[in-house]
Amino acid sequence: MSKALGTIERIWRYPVKSTGGEQLSEAAVDARGLVGDRLYAVRDAEGKFGSGKATRRFRRMPGLLLLRSRYPGGVVTEVPELLGPDGIPVPDPSDFVRRYLDRNDVEVAREGTISHFDQLPLSLLTTATLDWVRTAVPGVPIDERRFRPNLLVRTPPGTTPFVEDTWLGSTARIGDALHVRFVRSSERCVMTNEAQEGLPHSPLILRVIAQAHDLRLDALATVTRTGCVRLGDTIDLI
Repeated sequence: MSKALGTIERIWRYPVKSTGGEQLSEAAVDARGLVGDRLYAVRDAEGKFGSGKATRRFRRMPGLLLLRSRYPGGVVTEVPELLGPDGIPVPDPSDFVRRYLDRNDVEVAREGTISHFDQLPLSLLTTATLDWVRTAVPGVPIDERRFRPNLLVRTPPGTTPFVEDTWLGSTARIGDALHVRFVRSSERCVMTNEAQEGLPHSPLILRVIAQAHDLRLDALATVTRTGCVRLGDTIDLI
């Protein structure tokens, strides 16, 4: 017996880690996640990746969210395009980020032996939780780009916020074939507050998530059966 959780409302892929991504109508999903997701990153001479935070693997590089990335024609075999703050593709991504960040030791590099993912391959966020955030920070523009999910799930009316918590430890089928296993939620960082196109900087967002839900928001998943995800697909616990 299965239990319907909702439907896929939006699909997001981020070809270059920590930049704005691209909306898709469908995407292939393999064991690594959406094919091509975060396959490239801004990398410095120490091998650390550009991010909104500083950790053992990541280097804080403010301003990356004002850029966007996409695969030309949606073909993942090609090097992704990088778009400047004006929305115009740049001719040489590595040269551009050096000038943009005022650093000579960075390049846009393909993933090697060290994963570009902060945690797990897939992030799913519900409209119920997103609506709660909007209510908690009135006057601050909010959409799912603040939280960088791969899949935004439209949940039925009356669904409680943070319903993703109840999915953890379960397996779900998305569409016809794709199966995912919900493992844990993301621990949010200052990246949720960062400015990006149409979304101004606001420290209130991370603050309310910390107070209400211990900085955690979404459901992170592994892929247990590969497949394809499409807009409108149903997602069912199995």
